[in-house]
This record gives sequence, structure tokens and C-alpha cells, in this order.
Amino acid sequence: MNNDNFNMSMRKFLKQVGVTSQQAIEDHVRKAGLEGGHLDAKMTLTIEGSGVVHEVKGRIDLD
Repeated sequence: MNNDNFNMSMRKFLKQVGVTSQQAIEDHVRKAGLEGGHLDAKMTLTIEGSGVVHEVKGRIDLD
């Protein structure tokens, strides 16, 4: 395994996840007209063919 290629590829993937997830959340908040409160969110990472499923849960405050 080439660690430099692995790290760059992983960072590219995680950046894509972060940017597109933020856009999806902002779109939801805007379309739903939300101005306060919070969102309970969950992100699931699945590595196909490996059996790996990793979940991250969190709260996004809108205030």
C-alpha cells in the first residue's frame, strides 16, 4: 500500500462527504423553513464487501 496515495485518496473522499453533506443539511433547513431548534443527525459509512458499518450520531443546533 502506498501511504501517500492512500492518504490523499481518503482525504479527497472525506472532503467530498463533508461538502456534500453540509449542502444537503443546508438545503433541508432552508426548504423546511427551520429557524431554531436542532436536528438529530446520523452519518453511516459502509465499506462495500467488508462488513464494515460505522455510524456517527450528533446534534446540529440551529440557533
